[in-house]
Amino acid sequence: MPLINYVTQIQFDFGAIALLKQECERLGISRPLIVTDAGVKAAGILQTALEALPGFSPVVFDQTPSNPTEAAVRAAVAMYKAGQCDGLIAVGGGSSIDCAKGVAIASTHEGPLKTYATIEGGSLKITERVPPIIAVPTTSGTGSEVARGAILIVDDHRKLGFHSWHLVPKAAICDPELTLGLPAGLTAATGMDAIAHCMETFMAPAFNPPADGIGLDGLQRAWAHIERATRNGADREARLNLMSASMQGAMAFQKGLGCVHSLSHSLGGVNPALHHGTLNAMFLPAVVRFNAVAESVQKENRLNRMANAMGLQSGSDIEAALVDMNARLGLPKGLAAMGVGEAVFDQVIAGAMADHCHKTNPRIATAEEYREMLQQSL
Repeated sequence: MPLINYVTQIQFDFGAIALLKQECERLGISRPLIVTDAGVKAAGILQTALEALPGFSPVVFDQTPSNPTEAAVRAAVAMYKAGQCDGLIAVGGGSSIDCAKGVAIASTHEGPLKTYATIEGGSLKITERVPPIIAVPTTSGTGSEVARGAILIVDDHRKLGFHSWHLVPKAAICDPELTLGLPAGLTAATGMDAIAHCMETFMAPAFNPPADGIGLDGLQRAWAHIERATRNGADREARLNLMSASMQGAMAFQKGLGCVHSLSHSLGGVNPALHHGTLNAMFLPAVVRFNAVAESVQKENRLNRMANAMGLQSGSDIEAALVDMNARLGLPKGLAAMGVGEAVFDQVIAGAMADHCHKTNPRIATAEEYREMLQQSL
């Protein structure tokens, strides 16, 4: 049965980072662990967050990898416990926010992380014992600041999803000003991540009209502004709209995602050095083609509705428009340009078919259909 649920309190504006102390006090956090990464620290954004916490003495974990791992979660949990922390502040992209969600689980629940993975039946094992999370996104891509899920690489090297309404951040501080210095390449990759979220959730067959409306509006905003934000990182209007699109795509996650993410999660587990948003951009054209004949997509005219949001003539134009946008943004031409070859296809396909996003695609893909999508994405 469809669930329609929106629970995060969101502070959204330029300069919203100044409200960080207020949000800590509202949630009763007095000894936070800040989870971030070396890039955010080097960019000076961590310092901005620290300056927004006068009177606090937060513990800082700044070693989040680009694809967060169970080992990183363990290291952060050790600091959380040693500092007797009572809450988490994630400052960064989706990796830092997802890492913080992993810390929330592992600091209050026993056993290895895989115990709580969605495909292992672990969602119901995640309880209200998790500490409160405040999320401060510094990219416009994953939308993890308003989502119930986290993607983590566990010790057996699988890239797994963890989903619970208890993991939704209690507060999200969406400050587009924090993204003004984001490099062009990362702006493009994370922006295409947001576009993939809006498109996949909109195509997912579950009945959830509010999520459809939110996702479609997010697609319109992202498609209209991603190139502007990539070419001119100081374009405040473009940064504002891209951050909103990222948030909106994740607000629609409750409908489910699909084959784009099944493939990206699996390939990202095989090679953690690959950027998730870039992989999503590579897979989107092939998956849109695959989904075009799905009964639910056809019945509800979903491709044409997406095309309208993208300023295109018809749904048949979407695949080529995505390929063209990737090229204009300077993203790789395909998987081969990212160093991915057919040798990993069997492993990627097995992972994709086991992924939690596999069954929420409008068409359930077979192994051979996944292989064809991989071939088309080379």
